[in-house]
This record gives sequence, structure tokens and C-alpha cells, in this order.
Amino acid sequence: MNRPLDAGTPAQFRVDRQVDVLVPTRNRPTELAVTLAGLAAQEGVPGFGVVVSDQSDGEPGYAHPAAATMVRALRHRGHPVLLTRRLPRRGLAEHRNFLLTHSAARYVLFLDDDVWLEPGTLRRMVTAIDELGCGFVGNAVHGLSYLHDVRPETHRHYQEWVGRPTPERIRPSTPEWDRAQIHSAANLLHVTASLRLTAGEWRAYRVSWVGGCVLYDRAKLVDSGGFDFWQRVPTRHQGEDVAAQLAVLARHGGAGVLPSGAYHLESPTTVTERDVEAWEVVLADPDA
Repeated sequence: MNRPLDAGTPAQFRVDRQVDVLVPTRNRPTELAVTLAGLAAQEGVPGFGVVVSDQSDGEPGYAHPAAATMVRALRHRGHPVLLTRRLPRRGLAEHRNFLLTHSAARYVLFLDDDVWLEPGTLRRMVTAIDELGCGFVGNAVHGLSYLHDVRPETHRHYQEWVGRPTPERIRPSTPEWDRAQIHSAANLLHVTASLRLTAGEWRAYRVSWVGGCVLYDRAKLVDSGGFDFWQRVPTRHQGEDVAAQLAVLARHGGAGVLPSGAYHLESPTTVTERDVEAWEVVLADPDA
């Protein structure tokens, strides 16, 4: 039987380090275990921290024996892990804001609780943001059940950055907004295969937003407002990551990075109350 799991303390966790991984979760103990297993296999970024914030209806997902073992594995490999609960639920944006307040790292990776990272992914993302100097880099998630569903009409949205990304003001109903189509299904895997990259090569490309796995320069995210807008949106919303990324893009630029090592577990969503798109509310603000 698993012994009780030490949650850690925020005061001890919040120290200056290179990278913290921030994982919001709810009612997904199995998926959380897979996500943490992917993190435990990452190398090349020593001492990165992990914060898991749980909003499950019952006991927290990290109490499941499989997830608890992965927490212990991370700690055994030298990665501090902070386990928290954030109840009552006040919406996705508030939850991400809560996670962000627990980090003092240079970079923060917001990683969804249904994403597995292949080995080497975190190192490549850190290398990319170091070299590009922009506000964020993202690894769009692959849906492997769509591996044989090739959609060449989406590939035209792939545009590489030449040099460092520059700030962009992205809005709906523009060609730039349609870049997100490349992130559906397994489209990005097909684009990546066509590039025939050699081992260790990567490319930065233009995005409107990236879901599931985004590494931010924390100071630039905070400078762009972070998720402070949570107080202006109703609790039942989605699209909070889009709102934050549009703000960072406008001030500091951002990029997608391929190859992406992020794989979507394709589990049913736990976000069933999606009455409002947070980015619509934020963009409607004259000061946005």
C-alpha cells in the first residue's frame, strides 16, 4: 500500500530555477499519471520543478497510486514537486493564474493533464526559447488516432520564422488566425515528416496560439498580463490560454516548435461547461 504522499510547501518550492512545469488537473488520475511519467523521463534540464494543482470532485488525482509513484520518481530524480488543491473552482483562467503565482522560475511550462511528452521534448523547448528570445514557444499536441488522416489543405498554414520571432497582433477572421488549423488531428506530424529534419534539428514557425504544451518566459507572460483577466470572465469559460498567448504575441512574439514531442491522450474532456470564450471577452476590452 502507498504511504501518504508529502505535498510540499509553497514557500520551499518557490525559488529561482530555470524551469517549472505547471499542471492543472481535474478528475483525471490515470491521465495525470501518464503526464507525470513523461516528465519523469525528461533529461537535459536538470532540477526543473513541477506544480500539480488539483480540482477533482473527489480525492486529488495525485493520490492515485500510479500518479503518486510518478511524483516520487520525479523527486527521486532531483525534481521538486509541489502538490496543491484549488477549490472551489473559479474557472480555467483563475486556476492557471493560481499555478503561475507558485513559480519564480525563468521559464514556466503550462502542460495539460492529458499530454505525454516524449524524452528530449523539454530540452528542445528550452533550447528554442533561449535562442529565439520570444515570449513563448509551443509544442502542439498530436492525436495519433489521426495518423493516417492526411489533410494537405492545412499544410499551407505552416510558415517558418526566419530569425527571431517579432511581435504580432493576431485577431479572428484574419489569415493569421487560421494558422491554428495546422494543429488539429495529426497535421503537424505530417508537416514534420515532409521536412526530413536530421537528429537534433528543429524549426520555429508562426502561430496564432498553441494548446496543451506551452513554455513561457515567465517575466514576459506576467508583463503581458498573465491570466489576471480571470476576474473579468465568467467561471464557465474556455480559451483562456488563447487570450494569454494573444497578449504575449502582441508584446513579445511567440512561435511553435517542431518536431513536437507532445502527444494528446485523446481522453474525454473534463471541461464540459464552455459557455464563453475567454479570448472574446478579453479582446472586447478597449484596452486589450
